[in-house]
Amino acid sequence: MLWLKAFHLIFMVTWFAGIFYLPRLYVYHAMSEDSISDERFKVMERKLFYGIMTPSMILTLIMGIWMLIDYAWAMYSAMGWLHVKIVLILGLITYHFYCYRYLLDFKNNRNTRSHVFYRWFNEIPVILLIAIIILAVVKPF
Repeated sequence: MLWLKAFHLIFMVTWFAGIFYLPRLYVYHAMSEDSISDERFKVMERKLFYGIMTPSMILTLIMGIWMLIDYAWAMYSAMGWLHVKIVLILGLITYHFYCYRYLLDFKNNRNTRSHVFYRWFNEIPVILLIAIIILAVVKPF
């Protein structure tokens, strides 16, 4: 079980690394004014999303569901913190797919959002990470 938890945390950290970095790339991409930079950002965004973020998300979710089935399912109804954590994770998955939507906008030269929007968008996973970690470690209810 500890190996499973360790790999869950490893994949979660790599997923969050991508989730923190991709919107930062969007900030710089939205500010770029030349075609060379535009194409370079498109390559970086695509590789980050498909090569790191999405596989890490999938593996994080597989390990998390595995732990839920093996460890917590029997006590699930008595674990209010876990219910909230799962809702926050669903929010994080939704955020991931918004990142995908913006990736497609940049790829197809349809971005209409400013770098300021992406700066604010980049703050959402910070809040989710703090809440998820506190729930998992402190188990307040």
